[in-house]
Amino acid sequence: MSNDVHNPKLPQGDYERRDIRIADVVYFLIGLAIAVVLVYFIAKGVFWYLDKRYETEQPPVSPLVSAAPTDTRRIPPQFGNNYQKYLQQDFPAPQLEINERTELNDIRLHEEDTLSSYGWVDQKSGTVRIPIDRAMDLLVQRGLPVRSQSDEATQNTNAQPEKMEG
Repeated sequence: MSNDVHNPKLPQGDYERRDIRIADVVYFLIGLAIAVVLVYFIAKGVFWYLDKRYETEQPPVSPLVSAAPTDTRRIPPQFGNNYQKYLQQDFPAPQLEINERTELNDIRLHEEDTLSSYGWVDQKSGTVRIPIDRAMDLLVQRGLPVRSQSDEATQNTNAQPEKMEG
């Protein structure tokens, strides 16, 4: 008696005896192409419907707006590809940032110029701004304003409440 169990019903590592038919592959590819085209047209129809619905639900344009653009998703032909010119002239407010790094750099350069140059704050009242370095030099030369001892004593006596006798 041997320990080998031989079951004739189990597969013995055989292979497929017949090949797949080419007609079946062609029918599958044709069906797949028809399904892709059908899904394309269904998606296009859904987006067309949603776009029309969106346009009809838009609030009316304010009468204060002059020359309101009908579609801001595309640059009008008179501007060509000059997007900056289009934004400056015709795009409604508020406008989105185009390049936040350069805009932030422009803001920082303006602030640096303001902090490091002379200029008028209010010309009528005679108020000027001076660079920070010059202001610190003047502060070192002149010193900080200090209250005198007599001023402090009078303020302390005025600030203390009178004692009530009772």
